[in-house]
Amino acid sequence: MIPMTLHKIAQVVGASLHDVRDPQALVTAPSAVDSREVVPGGLFAATIGARVDGHDYAAGAVASGAVAVLASRPVGVPALVVEDVQLALGLLARHLLEQISPIVIGLTGSVGKTTTKDLLAQVLERHAATVATDRSFNNELGLPLTVLRADATTRYLVLEMGAGRKGDLRYLTGIAPPQVGLVLNVGSAHVERMGSGPADVAQAKGELVEALPADGFALLNADDPYVMGMAGRTSARILRYGRSAQAQVRAEDVRLADRARTAFELVTPSGRAPVELDLIGEHQVSNALAAAAVATALGLGVAEIAAGLNAARRRSAGRLEIVERPDGITIVNDAYNASPESMRAGLRAVKALAGTRRTVAVLGAMGQQAAASRARHAEMGRLVADLGFDVLIAVGAGDPLAMAEAAQSSDQGVAVHTAEDVAGAVKLATALVEPGDVVFVKASSEIGLGACARALAAPTC
Repeated sequence: MIPMTLHKIAQVVGASLHDVRDPQALVTAPSAVDSREVVPGGLFAATIGARVDGHDYAAGAVASGAVAVLASRPVGVPALVVEDVQLALGLLARHLLEQISPIVIGLTGSVGKTTTKDLLAQVLERHAATVATDRSFNNELGLPLTVLRADATTRYLVLEMGAGRKGDLRYLTGIAPPQVGLVLNVGSAHVERMGSGPADVAQAKGELVEALPADGFALLNADDPYVMGMAGRTSARILRYGRSAQAQVRAEDVRLADRARTAFELVTPSGRAPVELDLIGEHQVSNALAAAAVATALGLGVAEIAAGLNAARRRSAGRLEIVERPDGITIVNDAYNASPESMRAGLRAVKALAGTRRTVAVLGAMGQQAAASRARHAEMGRLVADLGFDVLIAVGAGDPLAMAEAAQSSDQGVAVHTAEDVAGAVKLATALVEPGDVVFVKASSEIGLGACARALAAPTC
């Protein structure tokens, strides 16, 4: 955040000042929407959620060092009062970008956004000052908060952009117009809110490339026909990546190295170099290639890109996060979110990691799968059995029961159990796991199975 007076911020966002003694007081730190994350010198944005009204925490935020509160009503402490706090955050973020002009990189896709963002940030920050989306702050609130962490030294701004419905990316790119746009894939995530199938998802995701300037770059996944179909929706230069021979940035000699880590030969227009990721699962190849494609478009050479990928580590919790217990049990926490694509990838990665060890899958519902939800859960149950998992614990009523039924009806010998809720899953898994097991935990975020993974990972379990 570049220093800005409350008076100037009020002008930018159209706010009126309330209980402000010094309009020239400087805001010098990033903004926050969680009062527990306020830093001295920042702004606290009081948003109203389903369960919590941020205005109730305004006084505490100021006591923690916030210069003022961005609010939709007076709160008894220094405040910039606006009609719409979300809109005001976007206006402030757009103003900041106009002052500092970093290279804005937007990335979207149905799966893999956060892992790709983390890889890309670690490649670019070796080259120049880089700010990237924290965790998965990729929506209409999270994206402005990320932008407001940038300052005059920022060269690269890596923005994960989520799309729950058509128009979301148009809104986000209006706040932070990208020079570089990366589309990872088109899957079934959020299909319930976007339309009836992948074509509708592609229509929404393609809003990112439509926002690119003619002198920008569109990085498109050559292995995904829906993504490649977006080529006609942009005037930007196109760089293809993937495992296809037609991709300018591609992987050759793909293999799984020690402990299921992904290895391959990275090929770019500047040459080739070996890559071995500190991440499990062959699906990570696509994420790494996506990061490499962006770096290539920005002018980095293959050796520098490979070095960044080789040094990269997992940064975000709940994405194939591995915890080794003292008794030899391995917990793989992939419970941040779930779709059929990410569930398949996770199950296969865990089986590769386990080798001959006994495997336990603790799986909950995959949200927003529309009319195909029951069938897709049943498909996951069959996959658990076909991959040779020893135990399945299906958590929750409804669709997870279809998962359990499908696994039970297979002839692969998987032991199937059901749990009503997260607490039941913890109790059941604790009783069933044995020393040396590999336990995979995954569901959509609203199910809360991350708590189960954390409980199982504790040495007291």
